[in-house]
Amino acid sequence: MGARKTPKSKAEVLDVEFSPVSPDQSETKKRRRGEEKEKGENESGVRWGGEFEVGDDVYVKRREDANSDDEIPELEECRVCFKAGKAVMVECDDCLGGFHLKCLKPPLKTVPEGDWICGFCEARKLGREVQLPRPPPGKKLARTLRDKLLSSDLWAAHIESIWKEADGSYWFRGQWYTIPEETSAGRQPHNLRRELYQTNDFADIEMESIIRHCYVMNPKEYAKAHDEGDDIFMCEYEYDIQWHSFKRLADIDNGDEEGDDSDIDEDWKSSKDAEASSAHELAANSRKGKFFGLQKIGTKRIPEHVRCHKQTELEKAKAALVLAKLPKSLPCRNKEMEEISAFVKGAICDNQCLGRCLYIHGVPGTGKTMSVLAVMRNLKSEVDAGSIRPYCFVDVNGLKLASPENIYRVIYEALTGHRVSWKKALHLLNERFSEGKRNGKEDDRPCILLIDELDLLVTRNQSVLYNILDWPTKPHSKLIVIGIANTMDLPEKLLPRISSRMGIQRVCFGPYNYQQLQEIISSRLKGINAFEKQAIEFASRKVAAISGDARRALEICRRAAEIADYHIKKLSSNHNPAPEGKGLVGMSEVEAAIHEMFQAPHIQVMRSCSKLSKIFLAAMVYELYKTGMAETSFEKLAMTVSCICTSNAEAFPGWDILLKVGCMLGESRIILCEPGARHSLQKLQLNFPSDDVSFALKDSKEIPWLAKYL
Repeated sequence: MGARKTPKSKAEVLDVEFSPVSPDQSETKKRRRGEEKEKGENESGVRWGGEFEVGDDVYVKRREDANSDDEIPELEECRVCFKAGKAVMVECDDCLGGFHLKCLKPPLKTVPEGDWICGFCEARKLGREVQLPRPPPGKKLARTLRDKLLSSDLWAAHIESIWKEADGSYWFRGQWYTIPEETSAGRQPHNLRRELYQTNDFADIEMESIIRHCYVMNPKEYAKAHDEGDDIFMCEYEYDIQWHSFKRLADIDNGDEEGDDSDIDEDWKSSKDAEASSAHELAANSRKGKFFGLQKIGTKRIPEHVRCHKQTELEKAKAALVLAKLPKSLPCRNKEMEEISAFVKGAICDNQCLGRCLYIHGVPGTGKTMSVLAVMRNLKSEVDAGSIRPYCFVDVNGLKLASPENIYRVIYEALTGHRVSWKKALHLLNERFSEGKRNGKEDDRPCILLIDELDLLVTRNQSVLYNILDWPTKPHSKLIVIGIANTMDLPEKLLPRISSRMGIQRVCFGPYNYQQLQEIISSRLKGINAFEKQAIEFASRKVAAISGDARRALEICRRAAEIADYHIKKLSSNHNPAPEGKGLVGMSEVEAAIHEMFQAPHIQVMRSCSKLSKIFLAAMVYELYKTGMAETSFEKLAMTVSCICTSNAEAFPGWDILLKVGCMLGESRIILCEPGARHSLQKLQLNFPSDDVSFALKDSKEIPWLAKYL
């Protein structure tokens, strides 16, 4: 990052001023000093009667007894002459000190382009003893707000909302920023001097604790901000204060956490809507009892009945059955969650944490990932209470990796907030877990690594899985690995050196039966009278007979509620009263939802395709269940088709015909496949859930024996 070359340190100091008033959006964010102070200025010389809006970043007073906060200089002083003056200053990118161009040796005529480091920092890096200039007798070097923030004397926060209390005081809900020194990793060599981390910690703060604006930018904005003042900072990562891990903000903004709907967990965030987080002490109030004006806060309240109508029972049911909205508790998985919780507690209480690996398997939609995250959420309160030791938690989904080797980069980035190549990340992780080298101030805490879709990390030589499962066996690695996959016998298919490291601790998630699916749906609809009991049982039995996937059962019920709601609103629009009892979702609506889901066009195509195409699709499902891998090659599939045909006295058509069948299914988008020119190396993958194929083909009269492979 180039040096900050002006305002605080590098613009014409003549007319630079620091102001808490939000700048005009059409102008740059340059702060000019020397302007007249407006009324409303407090004793320390900083205006506090201006406007603060939602979305602003602000400095917040941290301690009442911090005497250094009493003085807030409007101009930064030169580190050589200790005068503010009206000459151009340049900022050192290392120490962030400001220097007049004429005070440097040799003097500079213009501000240099790119990064610039002062002579004192250069000499210090060469190992020389450096004697910094001292202020004249009786004078003390004044610190700017930036200096105080980076030395933990102030806080920075992002304003999420603002409101007025009954006593007339103004408050805001703020999301805290933190400096690298206050994270578990500490300040690393890659950290910029002006780098902050956005945390997932929120608090309710009185507006009178605000000192003035600061400006936190993303890396692209920060790279262009050469002349925009002293109060600018760069933020690229969010820091999880509970699990001491890092996540790139760009990934969060781009929906990185959406993935599978079952993995989204609103309660996973540590922010609390009802009360302020206790992780931070309360901000100090430097102007207690004084009037504080907010010109843009006095908007007229819109009546509740105008903003939204009262939800009907069906609308409440639709909202409750959305996959992204998870319940507070997870029914029907208490036994499995107790096993996972006991494993985690036993692992982190072991001082060495040697060889602790847990393998979780089960068919899709049985709550594997959701159960692990629920256990982690429950253990969070025990960590806060001090009953178990703090630990770091890193969650990786194999589906989000461009290649298996990229998992090294993802793990290292989550632990340190630094993105490097996967080869360098592997080297650094080996140093951390195998050789015990620690860089951070709190890095000796145990680390729990959750890997979802573990089977996607299988490579030709299986080196990725070997490295990850080998780390926990090293002395003082303090790494615990929890792997999740759909295949029950994945460890047996791996090399002996890998399966031995995976251990014998396993948790099996079987498909839900219809009683469990009923309980899951009923728990979502608790307190909502929208479904007939028989309708829920019908949907549960239908899904349990096919796959036992809870997500599909919830989706059927949600669609049934939509159909019922549509019919009622249609009758209301025609001024016809709804028949008695039609306010509830009944068997007919569930039947219609099931028909939509299981009589979809792609299922009709599967049912009407040729005999060989059905065998081809059944072989893909069988290969998926056998290997747990969503993607397979034409060579493997052809061998599976050959075995199936031989076992059932069916003539094998030959590789050429089979390749044409695969290409035809690819043209209709039933499967996803590479160009046929790759022949045996062609990669294939189902474009729809495997249970859709099972539902379409299991009752085939043309090939009755096909059901045993589905």
